[in-house]
Amino acid sequence: MKKILVPIDFSKTSEYACKMAEKIAAKTKASVYLIHLIELPKGITDMGSGSKFSIPESMLYLRKVREKVLEFKENFLNKDTHVKYFIKLNNPFEGIQKYADKIDADLIIMGSKGHSELEEMLIGSNTEKVVRNSKRPVIVIKKDSKKFKLKNLVFASNFKEENKEVFGKFVDFSKIFNSNIHLLKINTPANFQSTSEAKQKIKDFISDYNLPKHKINVYSDVSVEKGILNFSKDVNADLIALSTHGRSGLAHLFTGSVIKNLTKNALKPMLTIKV
Repeated sequence: MKKILVPIDFSKTSEYACKMAEKIAAKTKASVYLIHLIELPKGITDMGSGSKFSIPESMLYLRKVREKVLEFKENFLNKDTHVKYFIKLNNPFEGIQKYADKIDADLIIMGSKGHSELEEMLIGSNTEKVVRNSKRPVIVIKKDSKKFKLKNLVFASNFKEENKEVFGKFVDFSKIFNSNIHLLKINTPANFQSTSEAKQKIKDFISDYNLPKHKINVYSDVSVEKGILNFSKDVNADLIALSTHGRSGLAHLFTGSVIKNLTKNALKPMLTIKV
């Protein structure tokens, strides 16, 4: 892991994303790239010499934005961490994707926000759009982790062949932090499989990998989403890893009733990797 991209909008969740990026960078010696995106009318694409963005009030605004970016850098990233920052004129979703490609980012870390934070993250925000479409792993964080660690990682999956490439990336990530891996298959009333069959399916799935510390888990609950969250709570997971499909993103895992019932602190950081 060489490059971590952190989109910031100066919110509290941006602070949390910066803190997580700092911890991961300290472990991996990665560079952190901060990007703040300003959505402006078409025709204005950057702050370079060709830009028409020259109105005095606007330039003052940009200077203030730069000061805030530097303040974020000073407050949440260690002086020993190699940090670059950029202010781009683009809508957030397109800008994040474009810049991730430009620097060839290995990981994107984003905070989720909105008046209903979980709903915002799962259903239609820029964060969800990035998760759904990113070719790169994305960590979504919505609360501060003062004692940040990645000791217990949950990989929740149906363990079908299509998820093997994703799993390989997850294993590489877990080895960086010498994490305990909890392999998780959820049984529901509508899609039930015996424990022995489910465990054998997981064993076949992981047979090609030299896994570090890991445990196979088959967990029963009323729905996949509740099973993931309840199991993660039981094992005190530090992060939940999921594979996503471009068409449906995270939304296919969660129902409206789950969103309503979750408390603000129920969701752990989530690592998503696109199939």
